Amino acid sequence: MASWFKMVISIKLVMKAFSLTCWHILIRGISMRDLVPYLKLYRKHWFGLTVGMILGLLTLLAGLSLLTLSGWFISASAVAGLTIARQTFNYMLPGAGVRGFSMARTAGRWGERVVSHDATFKLLADLRLFFFKKLTPLIPGRQTNLRDADLLNRLVADVDAMDHVYLRLVSPLVIGVIGLLAVTGFLAWFDLTIGLTLGAVLLSLMLALPVIFYRLGKSNGEELTYAKANYRVKLLDWLQGHAELLLFNAEDRYRKEAESEQEKLLAAQRKMASLTGFANAILMAATGWTLVLILWISADGVGGAMPDPFIAMVAFATMASFEMMMPVAGAFQYLGQTLTSARRLNEIIEATPDTQFDPNGHQAVVHGDISIDNISYTYHDSEQPVVSNVSIKLKKGEKLALLGRTGCGKSTLLQLITRNWDPQQGQISIDGVALPSWHETSLRTAITVVSQRVDVFNGSLRENLVLAKPEGTDEEFKASLVRVGLETLLEDKGLDTWLGEGGRQISGGERRRLGIARALLHNAPILLLDEPTEGLDRRTEQQILSLLLEHAKDKTVLFITHRLVGLEQMDHICLMDEGEIIERGQHQELIAAGGRYTELCNRI
Repeated sequence: MASWFKMVISIKLVMKAFSLTCWHILIRGISMRDLVPYLKLYRKHWFGLTVGMILGLLTLLAGLSLLTLSGWFISASAVAGLTIARQTFNYMLPGAGVRGFSMARTAGRWGERVVSHDATFKLLADLRLFFFKKLTPLIPGRQTNLRDADLLNRLVADVDAMDHVYLRLVSPLVIGVIGLLAVTGFLAWFDLTIGLTLGAVLLSLMLALPVIFYRLGKSNGEELTYAKANYRVKLLDWLQGHAELLLFNAEDRYRKEAESEQEKLLAAQRKMASLTGFANAILMAATGWTLVLILWISADGVGGAMPDPFIAMVAFATMASFEMMMPVAGAFQYLGQTLTSARRLNEIIEATPDTQFDPNGHQAVVHGDISIDNISYTYHDSEQPVVSNVSIKLKKGEKLALLGRTGCGKSTLLQLITRNWDPQQGQISIDGVALPSWHETSLRTAITVVSQRVDVFNGSLRENLVLAKPEGTDEEFKASLVRVGLETLLEDKGLDTWLGEGGRQISGGERRRLGIARALLHNAPILLLDEPTEGLDRRTEQQILSLLLEHAKDKTVLFITHRLVGLEQMDHICLMDEGEIIERGQHQELIAAGGRYTELCNRI
């Protein structure tokens, strides 16, 4: 027995050295830095995640105990039934233990699923909020070249992949290590050789399998992640643009592109399923060979005793111990996919916004003076300036109309005033304070924007209005809708009327007026209007313009338009072309000058 014990120790040392070498290779091949931002968020939910891990460990131990006790109980009962011991054998206590472990395993599994998944879902919700808060300052900016479908995939699929870190990596490994020590200690208490032998086999598998399956699943995990993203982009292109694609006879090509991406995704999923089957095959083979080895060692008896039912206990404990090995291969099989998703998220999270706000910036009640001093702006990766040497000064309550053909820089100027971008030359100030010195909340509160595109969210009418005035009441919301002529939306379900994705339940003109209702609710001292009446009929246009001018009686207004309506009521009019202001003055002055403005008026 002493020579056998030495051989076991030697085998254990060799296997341990091999496993540590594998782990050294694994650690060198994995950049865990990509997971650091997400591991930090785990601290917020440490209690739920820890309780889930403890329940998972108790469930595992209950399962191991159930199978081990059952094996011994069946064998001992059979032996007792064949001998005189059947009259004295205690059937009740082991039977109660089997039932107790069975109930504990069921309850523990249910509790572990409830607690760990509850904590994981809360964690994923926090991750999405964390990602969205990082994304918002980047738009508009250099990240605007990302497709909507790609951003959606990162927000949904890539964030979902982060739950693998806990559910498939941290938790299974921690539970597996503790379970391994428990099984080894339990069997070593009966027979040191058997306990150390099984412990060495399990430890070697626990160290070697992650290395093998990380290497096998790494490239396929990356392919699977990008296949999901590309398929989502192609599918949404086909679905959202279906009507236009039919008109231009391109629907068939886009559908084939979507089907091609689908085949790539299915191929990656099949390969991942094959790896899962391969892992199960390895574990089944390892279970069988380990069971043969343990039975051979224990054939002469356990702990130096004669052969007895404890041999069955050891055999069943060996089979049960491989239950904790099942998640280990899968943990690292999906690690490549998780790391790829983390890198895709980090492209957004670690990106630097084009405009950064000072958290300790200037905070004050805005009066409404705007000063634009000789600003110029050129888009990223472009050489032609879209705004060049523009200077404008507006005092509180003054109104300026900005005219010009499409692409002359009018909307870009609004983006600069709201500080979505910063000019490369010159400076914009509000109340004498440069925009970069303002606190973001104060700046956003001071400006109301009615843009060409009105974003309507997939929610109720109330939820779409509360964005403009979070503290607003239902009465205020209804009054704003009535003022813009949307009282018909209140006829059925009132403010609970569902608008659908992108406002599909309402017309384009109603979406436009909904945006104006938001502007009325926000009620800021500076009002920026970018083609606010686009798409409205002439009568409605006159009504909306009158409403806006009445609302903005004491506000500073910058009104962008290419329709010569309401210009007589403007204090200043500027005509832009190719990024520069070529004419400025009041309506009558510009008409008398006989320049480009006069030509525009004469064409009407």
